[in-house]
Amino acid sequence: MALANDDYPTVAIFDYVHGCMKANGETRAALQSCSCSIDVIASIVPYARYETAETFVSLGLQTGERGALFRQGAVAKTAISELRRAQAEADVRCF
Repeated sequence: MALANDDYPTVAIFDYVHGCMKANGETRAALQSCSCSIDVIASIVPYARYETAETFVSLGLQTGERGALFRQGAVAKTAISELRRAQAEADVRCF
């Protein structure tokens, strides 16, 4: 599937909104806030960098030395930091 300028695939949007709603309540208000949130993130972080950051976050959940490699590397820290800043902006705008 070809994506235009950093469009997020539907499955990535769904995964984000689903997880967000699980964390914030499964209400209509949460759906609206979570949908807004991924839209803000998508406006700040191109999908390729979002995917990279999400991968580092996921792999960083591993315990021990393996997980540390994905939490402590310079590239991982930069990617995760960019995502966290975008999420903070989304929280301000949407919640």
